[in-house]
Amino acid sequence: MPAIVVVGTQWGDEGKGKVTDLLGADMDYVVRYQGGNNAGHTVVTPDGTKYAIHLVPVGILTPGVTPVIGGGVVVDPKFLISELDELTAGGVDVSNLKLSADAHLVMPHHRALDRVVERYLGKARIGTTGRGIGPAYADKVARMGIRVQDLLDPGILRDKLQLILREKNQILVKVYNRKAIDVDEVVEEYLEYAEKLKPYIADTRLILNKAIEDGKNVLLEGAQATMLDVDHGTYPFVTSSNPTAGGAAVGTGVAPNKIETSIGIIKAYTTRVGAGPFPTELFDEYGEFLLKRGGEYGVTTGRQRRCGWFDAVLGRYAVRVNGITDLFVTKLDVLSELERIPVCVGYEVEGEVIEEMPMTQTDLHHAKPVYEYLDGWSEDIGHCRQFEDLPKNAQAYIERLEELCGTRVSVIGVGPGREENVIRHDIV
Repeated sequence: MPAIVVVGTQWGDEGKGKVTDLLGADMDYVVRYQGGNNAGHTVVTPDGTKYAIHLVPVGILTPGVTPVIGGGVVVDPKFLISELDELTAGGVDVSNLKLSADAHLVMPHHRALDRVVERYLGKARIGTTGRGIGPAYADKVARMGIRVQDLLDPGILRDKLQLILREKNQILVKVYNRKAIDVDEVVEEYLEYAEKLKPYIADTRLILNKAIEDGKNVLLEGAQATMLDVDHGTYPFVTSSNPTAGGAAVGTGVAPNKIETSIGIIKAYTTRVGAGPFPTELFDEYGEFLLKRGGEYGVTTGRQRRCGWFDAVLGRYAVRVNGITDLFVTKLDVLSELERIPVCVGYEVEGEVIEEMPMTQTDLHHAKPVYEYLDGWSEDIGHCRQFEDLPKNAQAYIERLEELCGTRVSVIGVGPGREENVIRHDIV
């Protein structure tokens, strides 16, 4: 059976964790294909337990599923071990986790440089989490990275680290006036991690391709989202990897022709964390309404999210870039009690109205949203399980988003729980 990919369509925080958890019951493998512990998913299980998942795939919460961390992920081993310990303490079986030997490691010099460079940038800062993700990807591309497999060879680990720190310590000490990082201390620390992670390290590329050949169900899950993609997002205010569907093939070693279904997760309004353009951002009581009613605070950082109305320009763009076959609209319940709900259907740029993503960063920064106003609803929709159960205006809202984005809305989230969804079309 061809693989399924789940992608965020906005700037992240759309609810991918809930979706992946929901689909996980029908999956044999759930795979994280990019990003690091700068991302987070909140999952509420049927018994009401809430989990904050950061680095491991959400599928780890579903019994019988093999969770996989693909080669496109950058792994902070200390954080991964801590997360596995927390899950184990919560009664979750983590023994079946597979960690790609090709995944790159986040090292102490990555975290140090991430924090100091961001501070140095001042008002021009990107808004990173300071967890070393960007520097780890930069070293990967510069062919200076240290991989998970290097933990299995102490000699290689030491040799690589000595060479790398020869440069990084010069930057830390002479440019930023920070303390040099000691090679011996890092090697000792990371070899301790190696002992704990060794049982999980595997050739995940081989495992996943064999699984697909054997007809197993494989779900590929990205972190962050389309507009944070380093190539297709609002550069430079992006992450350092490819959350889009194309990144799923690169980050797992599963060929593109083995990925048939692309599920786009899209919030019923729009949020983003960190700096960068955001045409529909609100600075009034409606922005405060979405923030508080939607609980819009970062899972990983606790940062307050910027909030705005639904942006159909972004939606159309994401559908096109990812080849999205089905949309999963989350948090529709947050919009209940609004008398009218604006939807951005285009941008005004220098007096001209456009309906597609501007070509340049400059135009996007100056884009003003063009709104269409839809009637709201006052009813509580958390109990709805069929599309016909939704208020007529809520149905009309979904049908308009579907029309504007150019692909079908198959599932609608009406609450945070795993079962709080309206299913319109089967996607598995």
